[in-house]
Amino acid sequence: MGFNLSEWALKNRSLTVYLMIIAVFAGLFAFVRLGRNEDPSFVIKTMVVQATWPGASVDDMLKQVTERLERTLQETPNLDFLRSFTRAGVTTIFVNLKDSTRAKEIPDIWYHVRKSIGDMRHSLPVGVVGPGFNDEFGDTFGIIYGFTADGFTHRELRDYVEDVRSKLLHVPDVSKIEILGAQDERIFVEFSIEELANLGIDRAALVAALQAQNVVQPAGTIQTGNESLSLRVSGAFRSEEDVANVNFAVGGRMLRLSDIARVRRGFADPPQPLFRVNGQPAIGLAIAMRDGGDILALGRNIKSALAEATADLPIGIEPRLVADQAATVDIAISEFMTSLWQAIAIILAASFVSLGVRPGFVIASAIPLTLVVVFSVMLASHIDMQRISLGALIIALALMVDDAMTTTDAMLTRLAAGDDKVEAATFAFRTYAFAMLAGTLVTIAGFVPVGFAASGAGEYTFSLFAVVAIALIASWFVAVLFAPLLGIAILTPPKAAKSSEPGWVFRTYRSFLTWALRAKWLTIALTLAMFAVSIFAIRLIPNQFFPASDRPELLVDLTLPQNASIFASETVARRIDDVLKGDPDVARWSTNVGRGAIRFYLPLSVQLPNNFFSQAVVVAKDVPARNRLQKKLEEVLANEFPSLTSRVSTLELGPPVGWPIQYRISGPEIPKVRDIALKLAQVIAADPNVAHINFDWFEPARQVRIQIDQNEARLLGLSSQALASVLNTVISGSPVTQVRDDIYLVDVVIRATDEERISLDTLRSIHVPLPNGRTVPLSQFASFTYDQEQPLVWRRDRVPTLTVQADVRQGLLPATVVDALTPSVTELAKTLPRPYRIVVGGTVEDSAKAQASVIAVIPAMLMIMFTVLMVQLRSFSRLFIVLSVGPLGLIGVVGALLLSGKPLGFVAILGILALLGMVTKNAVILIDQIESERSQGKDVWQATIDASSTRFRPIMLTAISTVLGMIPIAPTVFWGPMAFAIMGGLLVGTILTLVFLPTLYVAWFRGKEDRSEAKAATVS
Repeated sequence: MGFNLSEWALKNRSLTVYLMIIAVFAGLFAFVRLGRNEDPSFVIKTMVVQATWPGASVDDMLKQVTERLERTLQETPNLDFLRSFTRAGVTTIFVNLKDSTRAKEIPDIWYHVRKSIGDMRHSLPVGVVGPGFNDEFGDTFGIIYGFTADGFTHRELRDYVEDVRSKLLHVPDVSKIEILGAQDERIFVEFSIEELANLGIDRAALVAALQAQNVVQPAGTIQTGNESLSLRVSGAFRSEEDVANVNFAVGGRMLRLSDIARVRRGFADPPQPLFRVNGQPAIGLAIAMRDGGDILALGRNIKSALAEATADLPIGIEPRLVADQAATVDIAISEFMTSLWQAIAIILAASFVSLGVRPGFVIASAIPLTLVVVFSVMLASHIDMQRISLGALIIALALMVDDAMTTTDAMLTRLAAGDDKVEAATFAFRTYAFAMLAGTLVTIAGFVPVGFAASGAGEYTFSLFAVVAIALIASWFVAVLFAPLLGIAILTPPKAAKSSEPGWVFRTYRSFLTWALRAKWLTIALTLAMFAVSIFAIRLIPNQFFPASDRPELLVDLTLPQNASIFASETVARRIDDVLKGDPDVARWSTNVGRGAIRFYLPLSVQLPNNFFSQAVVVAKDVPARNRLQKKLEEVLANEFPSLTSRVSTLELGPPVGWPIQYRISGPEIPKVRDIALKLAQVIAADPNVAHINFDWFEPARQVRIQIDQNEARLLGLSSQALASVLNTVISGSPVTQVRDDIYLVDVVIRATDEERISLDTLRSIHVPLPNGRTVPLSQFASFTYDQEQPLVWRRDRVPTLTVQADVRQGLLPATVVDALTPSVTELAKTLPRPYRIVVGGTVEDSAKAQASVIAVIPAMLMIMFTVLMVQLRSFSRLFIVLSVGPLGLIGVVGALLLSGKPLGFVAILGILALLGMVTKNAVILIDQIESERSQGKDVWQATIDASSTRFRPIMLTAISTVLGMIPIAPTVFWGPMAFAIMGGLLVGTILTLVFLPTLYVAWFRGKEDRSEAKAATVS
């Protein structure tokens, strides 16, 4: 009969027990050492390339910098698309790789980007700074603290925060720490242009003198017979006093800088992005964990180290918690572990009730034995305990007892038939082992699209495939190696009285099956009719990509007109702070002014730094409080901040998307693109289910054009270059040197006094110094006009692209709204001239990409299934019968989703594909049992009924255990749709396996009932 693994285990009992002990201890060790995290890591396949060209207009930046860089970047291997953001003097390009790009290929691709840009850098205009590269766009800073100060200056606070940062960098598992909201210091040298001219001081000479005194340059080294002496020349600036005390020779006399200019220390003007915590100015520390670290251990270590570091802080400087991923993960893992134990308890209870105490104990022992093996392999495979892997454990839990139930049931059957314990223990391997293995491989194949979908969503859910595959393979080995040994030790032969009289459930099933076989064509027709109805009813189920997170945070996006200053954004942020103060639903909040929140949560859609944008992260006290708070904030923003484009949203699950409804309008001419966007916005606004329609860029900004009379300027000895330099120095200020102050570099900025540079009204009368020492008003040789230009331009693949964005009404799904808008949007798209086009984006686009990546792997899944089944069944007829049952689980899926109101999302689709393998596994084992009955000489009819009766209990027990085991995760936001899909599909699929499959088998092989035996059975 060939090698029997169960027989080997029984012959080598000591070794088998030893392996069990080793597995338990290794699993417990692995469980303690497994990393803990909130979400599975997935690579953000985006690099940011940024270059600056001070003084350049948006048009010049587009044509001379952005276009040149994009042409080179389009040669990037595996490029999906380029998306660029161009402002006056600055270009930012996002290089997005295809979702199918493997993680190990990405470092080489980013090296190619750096090299190719380095090769073409010489072709950029003179004066371009950069480009710089950021390929760590996906770093997650899960722990954030904000430090506030009462009675201390910003510089004093920063000194203390820098010291704390240095100490926290020594904490294990910390990879990097970013400082948020810190303002760089400046030393401002403010002078009056007229006064300098009256004194005959040349501004350029003054700048040169400052730079020459502060230069860092070697003065030589003296070598003596005993030592080496370095020479150091004094004069370097260490403070603003050193700058103020610089003397200049003017007209034969010495003048101190402080006599002709005001020298003071201040902060960057305009401010850099600001950070506020609970309504107070703050400096933040954002802490990122290394790959593979344990966020729970990191959280404990950070708290301990922070407590030590802050013990030395003076009273008035307080660290305030902003984001604590460790606490979130701790709660999430505790909830999932509770769900896991609940699922284990449910499955064990089902086993004990249905099989009895002793058989139930054998099955109960198989669960921890399988789990410890799974934990060991997870540790070796670097799979952390996180949202996906924990859910996978619960899903796999019921599946992993399937083989143990089959083995235990077979042992009980043989013991009842009179076999001794060893013969009964080895019978299951001889009879069912390879059918169970084939079923296991088929079930794993059902998860193949999850594991190998080439997309961000597929990468996010990969551990679902990995953990289920590990669990199912481990469960097979536990069933054939350990379960027989446990069975010999625990099981006893069933009492004859109990085994002779079948229960009412079994009798009811056998009677119903007999009726179904007799009315086989009606049974087949009714089944196919239900399947057809379920396919039609799919369209009634709302579609969804990933659900919103159940975390208590809210993101509040605050977007002003795109020419707004950071001062205007700060004013809005302060008003939002006033709204949040004292709200009973708010636990804490932080506000980022001039930028979006740093990535404190992996699926966060990170926003670019922009003066006109602010983002608050509000942590509610719980989820109900979050929902109440969201409504209140939406009302306040709509009523009290009408000029804002605002959005209040919960955190996302899965790859980040941003605004759920997005339509991209692309075309060569920006005015035409804007016109189309306006028309599209009107179409979208006609739908009452759409809210907060806005554009990612749209409104032009004012600018002042200074028209120089070049002839007059030349007569005065001026040029446009000299004039631009003077104006920049006078109005904005020019850094001329740096003061080396402890660990900081402080720019020394020369600019005019406030009264000469602030007002637009004084611009005409501003005095421009001439080479001969005199000054003339700017209006003498220049005229002033107001004009408009785009403050920024977004492009996609080198084409100007404007995105119309919108939200959906509470309780609706984006796909449903987009489906309703499709006819109107299509009509508008038909009226557009080439090459202008409208493309749907947002949630719908990302969902389509993710589903396409799954569909692309389905042929491989089917090929694996067909091959495994063919090897096991060795018959096209039997293969067809088995495959015909799998899709019928869709009947239960559709019914369960419709009744529960759950959407058909990406995770639910993965559950449906996995369900195909589960149902097929039962079908394989049942067909194998029928063939075994026929090999004993029974006819098709009798073999089918007997085999179905034999397999009824283990198949139904497995299905019921799986369905009941899903109950703990059914209420969850993320796993709910998959749980209901599997529960409904498996329940219906199992019933059809036990009824439809035997009916189809009898019909296919033309089995007929022996009426004489039936009458005899009836009479008896």
